[in-house]
Amino acid sequence: MTRNRSRDTSGTPPVTPPGRPDLSFTAFHQMNRPSYVRYAETYLRHRQDAEEAIDSTFEHLLRTWDQVLLTENPAAYAWTIMRNKVTDHARARTRRPPLIDEAAFNTVALRDAVDPIGQITESLALFRALRQLTDRQQDVMVMIYLQSMNAPEAAAVLGMTSATVRSTVRHSLRRLREILGPDRTMEGQR
Repeated sequence: MTRNRSRDTSGTPPVTPPGRPDLSFTAFHQMNRPSYVRYAETYLRHRQDAEEAIDSTFEHLLRTWDQVLLTENPAAYAWTIMRNKVTDHARARTRRPPLIDEAAFNTVALRDAVDPIGQITESLALFRALRQLTDRQQDVMVMIYLQSMNAPEAAAVLGMTSATVRSTVRHSLRRLREILGPDRTMEGQR
């Protein structure tokens, strides 16, 4: 992400007026807030908690925006800040570290299941297996499978390339197959 500031004739960059955020931050906020809130809500299970965690994230990012822009990958850096704020928020609410057992009960597979109890058992096993993935793999799988994003959408939010997202999905699925065993796969879970 680059700044969109032009220089005046004296060669000094224009200064953002006090109390008014840098426009690149505003654009970043507008583009990413909805995805961040959906992600946080997946883990925190309550919209208000998710919004509080994301507001805290963007307050932090605004205070440090100049340093964020100097990082190699501002979107990935911001994602890491957001993920840490969501985890901190969950711990502050004395909840166990977040991940998504309850999400198993809201899956499309459960709504369409012939054997709902069997589907719940299967879904819980899957979500437990997801906990064994790396943070990056978990994030990609949540975006692709729980939030129904495509690779380019997830890549933009996570600060990755689409190819990296697709590769991470492949590696995650392979790891999940190893964890769950040969007779259980994620095929058709989309």
